[in-house]
Formats: sequence, structure tokens, C-alpha cells
Amino acid sequence: MSGSGKKRAPCRRSTLRIESYFQRIREILDTCPFIQSSELTFDQRSSHEGFLRGNLYFRDGSLLHLREFIDAETSVERLTYVFQYMDQTGKLVFRYDNTRHQRDRHLLTYPHHKHEGEENRIVASSPQDLAVVLKQIEGLIRLP
Repeated sequence: MSGSGKKRAPCRRSTLRIESYFQRIREILDTCPFIQSSELTFDQRSSHEGFLRGNLYFRDGSLLHLREFIDAETSVERLTYVFQYMDQTGKLVFRYDNTRHQRDRHLLTYPHHKHEGEENRIVASSPQDLAVVLKQIEGLIRLP
């Protein structure tokens, strides 16, 4: 009991179900005017884990390939992720990922990193999410 004589509710961890996370992703995509089409798979693995993968096609012909394995039990944790943006010709513009490459161990943000324009041009990067990546792409898209 608290000092006021009232019983306190037992402490519980808040839970975010993976369906809620998937719904947030759908809402972000629905409000993005420069996406032409998408091919996404939402794979629920448990009440709080899921795998999202697919492609977003933009109105200028560019493409974002993405994969995320999410644990949303207490907060959104991206266990693995890749956001690879390519121009109309298929050339890499950038890729964010957290693949544990030996060559990247020197980065302060390891395993999080960004490939800039070329596979071997790697820089430190904080973990990214789809909303941030789409904002960056919005600044790069050139519509006729």
C-alpha cells in the first residue's frame, strides 16, 4: 500500500505488439507521396517479433530494398536491418545496415554503418529506421 492507504497496481512492462509496429509502417507508407508502389511482406514470428522485407518503388524510378527483424516487446529493437537505396539505373546511392563485417570493427558505431555510393565506401552511422530513411530519400528524389 502507498502512504495514502490505496493499493498500487502491480508493476508491468509495457508491451508493443508486432502488429502495432507493422501498422505504423503501413501508415508511414500511406502518407508518403513519392512512393509509386510497394512489395512488402510482413511476417509475424511471435506476439512481439516480426520480419519485414520488400521493395519500395519511387516515382522517379529509384528503389529502396529493405529488411528488418524487429523485437517490439518493450520498445522497437531492430535486431537486423538493411535499407538499400538505388537510383533508376540500379546504382547504389546508399545502404544502412548492421551486418557485422570484420573490416568495419574500427567504426565507433559498429556494427551500424552506412555505405555511401559504393560498396567499399563505409562510414559510421547511428541505427536508422524507415521514417528517417524515407526523409533522406525525399531530399534526393528528382521528379520531372
